[in-house]
Amino acid sequence: MSDSASATPQLVLRLQQLRKSYQVGSPLEVEVLHGIDLELQAGEFTALVGPSGSGKTTLLNLIGLLDAPTAGELYLLGRPTRLLDDTARTALRGGAIGFVFQFHHLIQAFGVLDNVLMPALVQGEPRTRELEQRALDLLAAVGLLEHAHKRPGELSGGQQQRVAIARALLRRPPLVLADEPTGNLDTHSADEVFALLRRFNREFGCAVLVVTHDPRLAQRCDRIVDLVDGRLAGDRRLPGTA
Repeated sequence: MSDSASATPQLVLRLQQLRKSYQVGSPLEVEVLHGIDLELQAGEFTALVGPSGSGKTTLLNLIGLLDAPTAGELYLLGRPTRLLDDTARTALRGGAIGFVFQFHHLIQAFGVLDNVLMPALVQGEPRTRELEQRALDLLAAVGLLEHAHKRPGELSGGQQQRVAIARALLRRPPLVLADEPTGNLDTHSADEVFALLRRFNREFGCAVLVVTHDPRLAQRCDRIVDLVDGRLAGDRRLPGTA
């Protein structure tokens, strides 16, 4: 990467006074996110932390375009998204965002390779030799090439989470969202999964936002954003981690 590119990284995500309420218009209306302002640059590896009930999952669902905010705006790659219809929202999400969840959500009826290919296939991308090779290269990168034609149930939990990472990266999304990706893993497997996310963050230059309750992992990110009671309570960059 050139010095000029490093000096002016691409702004991948910008949240502007983002708010989310439920049961809008009823006597039971409650606002759970209260005017969130946040920016993520390409190549940034950020931990989102906070106590249970602070709004982390709600915020991640908004950023992932799985839900729409009540007010404010969310810009993804410079594009405003709040008023997009479902078709446009789905298309933008499929091309720009990769997801890694606490539960890998692999399709047990399909092989490992087919699971990695799924984000492209559901978007209507033809199953070409080039696409399959890209998926196989990712499986090799996560150390699972020899398991490409197995079913997910034949793999360990840590291996299945590595498949989920390969799946999330298939379309080289500029933004990867990881919701407690190590929450169900032992310490060794958690370290492996975190290291893979970090490796691809550096190799592909994608922005990564990780929701985690593990302070040990959060301290290995570039930046920690604290969410408390639906408000940003802290945003600090960590020295020596970039």
